[in-house]
Amino acid sequence: QVYLVESGGGSVPSGGSLRLRCVVSGINFRLFPMAWYRQVPGEERKLVAHITDTGSTNYTDSVKGRFVISRDNARTTVALQMNSLKSEDTGVYYCNSPLRGSGTRWPWRRGTQVTVSS
Repeated sequence: QVYLVESGGGSVPSGGSLRLRCVVSGINFRLFPMAWYRQVPGEERKLVAHITDTGSTNYTDSVKGRFVISRDNARTTVALQMNSLKSEDTGVYYCNSPLRGSGTRWPWRRGTQVTVSS
């Protein structure tokens, strides 16, 4: 069984920074692509940043140049460094492994709340 534990969220003013962390256990972590997703009330969960098993990264346009996704295979963690935060970055952030095309591999966990005040 796969376990995902997200942490690092909080409340920050606009322009601030946060570093999210997701610890993954129960699988051979290095074989899987990983991603961070954001959900706001009333909307679908959306992909924010993606990293392949080989370390290539991709970002949604709204966070390019501000967010950095990284992975540490030895510690089976994926991180999201969030800089120059804006109020529209507010939401619950989740990690998961994206499937090709659409969908994710594992059940969603609790996520971590990020609140950016303007």
